[in-house]
Amino acid sequence: MKTLAALVFPGFQTLDFFGPIEMLGDPAYELKITTVAKSHTPVPSRHRQHIVPDTCFADKTDYDLLLIPGGDAALAEGEDAEMLEWIRAVATNAECVMAVCTGTILLGLTGLLDGRRATTNKLDFLQTVHLAPSVEWVKQARWVEDGKYFTSSGVSAGMDMALAALAKLYGNDKAAETAYGTEYIWNNDAGHDPFAKRAGLI
Repeated sequence: MKTLAALVFPGFQTLDFFGPIEMLGDPAYELKITTVAKSHTPVPSRHRQHIVPDTCFADKTDYDLLLIPGGDAALAEGEDAEMLEWIRAVATNAECVMAVCTGTILLGLTGLLDGRRATTNKLDFLQTVHLAPSVEWVKQARWVEDGKYFTSSGVSAGMDMALAALAKLYGNDKAAETAYGTEYIWNNDAGHDPFAKRAGLI
């Protein structure tokens, strides 16, 4: 059974987290999902629900997969050295790393995306990508795959990205069945991104 660390921090975007978890949590994949935070204290989302983490940074860094959600608060978390060190430690050894929306900025601040292609929320694109200038930021993409790193555009795009990661790990047919089982219309074209134009990026 593979293990997946799902990061939470105060102000995390709910759909960034729960959308991919809906896909990744399909019993067909037999993933053991662990919610991880800086401490064991319940963590409020952007919408003020609290989630109780299963474990904290100090407990473990050995996971097969990593999910990093975004949210406006992600940029502040990028100033936390302990947060960045934990992400760096987990991501370095993980088989697959997924970051949603501004969670990609958080991942980019670790240096692990330097020289790699990645994308992030289009509405915040120009205000955030300068924080990780060595990343090859892609302006128009629903999600981007570069090696073991999967990064997505804003919020709902995380579900498409998670399905793409599952397709790579377990096969396209299984990922398609997961989308069907949730009655979700999977946008499996990574380049289909109408929001880039609306945000004035292209």
